[in-house]
Amino acid sequence: MRKCLSLGERRSEGLYDGGVFKRKNNQQQEVADRLIPDGLMDVLSIIDAEYLILAAGEIVLQSSHGTSALSLVKEGRLISEPLVNLVRAARRSGVYQEATIELPRGPIGQGTHDLLVRVTPAGHQGLVIALIFDDSELRRLDSIRRDFVANISHELKTPIGALSILSEAVLGASDDPEAIVKFASRMQVEAKRLSDLVQEIINLSRLQDDDPLKNAKVLNLTDVISEAIDSSQLSAEARNILIVFPETAPSYILGDRNQVEMAISNLIENAINYSPNGTRVAIALSEDNGLAEISVSDQGVGIPEKDLERIFERFYRVDPARSRATGGTGLGLSIVKHVVTNHGGDISVWSVEGAGSTFTVRFPLHVLEANQ
Repeated sequence: MRKCLSLGERRSEGLYDGGVFKRKNNQQQEVADRLIPDGLMDVLSIIDAEYLILAAGEIVLQSSHGTSALSLVKEGRLISEPLVNLVRAARRSGVYQEATIELPRGPIGQGTHDLLVRVTPAGHQGLVIALIFDDSELRRLDSIRRDFVANISHELKTPIGALSILSEAVLGASDDPEAIVKFASRMQVEAKRLSDLVQEIINLSRLQDDDPLKNAKVLNLTDVISEAIDSSQLSAEARNILIVFPETAPSYILGDRNQVEMAISNLIENAINYSPNGTRVAIALSEDNGLAEISVSDQGVGIPEKDLERIFERFYRVDPARSRATGGTGLGLSIVKHVVTNHGGDISVWSVEGAGSTFTVRFPLHVLEANQ
């Protein structure tokens, strides 16, 4: 639940404009002070929903902080057409209105917010209050969990079954030290595979439970990429693979730092795992048309065209034998897609067999104020 703020604190909050908070001008403040009844803000602050208080012309007099992540307001006005229509219907009829609205999470990508919106007129001066409940997480989690349980039960059977068979082999070879060493080594491999799979399942489960835009922070992608490279440096050096990331100007987005770093790390690890020894992995960061683009390119085996559309599915492996050799769980790219989609972005891949692959992630840019 949000922190309860006083009336004065609520009224000092800024209007959200395309990623930048702007403070109300004197005229807007005077209108808000005149139209908003005393005590209304204190009531709204304890309701478990985001809210907008709108004057005639869909001017936003007050809004909860969480509405900024929904991109409903620009330059102090409501810009979501479905919500505008609902507000106007409530104002015109004088009757409470309710509807479910689907909004994109960003200017690109397939991620959406499923919002339950309740709108009611307040007083006789055109004031309207909109309460916004985000149901997208509950609906998404219900669907994902059903599929996830079915998939995971099958995936866990493989390493668990292998450990069971190997343990029986060890017992049967009690008089053969060489065989015991061989089977024990295989058990270590399968145990690590099981451990990695469980960790990836935990990571994916956390991603499915958290909406990164609800408590988003400003992230410097240059720093996040550098940290992801540092976490992959040992595995790259063990294979004599060079990770290249040219110095570049900072790019800023809104999101969850741990999730974004996890996604970039997964792309880098994937590039390392599927590259021959002695090659290089190149990472680039650029900006284009309001988007931050991160590309990770390798000189690896490439991906067959028939598999390109399925590589982001949970547990899908292009080459199961190679995945076993590299310790791949089939969840890494699925995790990347979850992170990117939940941040309002998208991911694409270019690949040619034998010539390597390039994964490109795009996030909506965040524009910093001068004092940020």
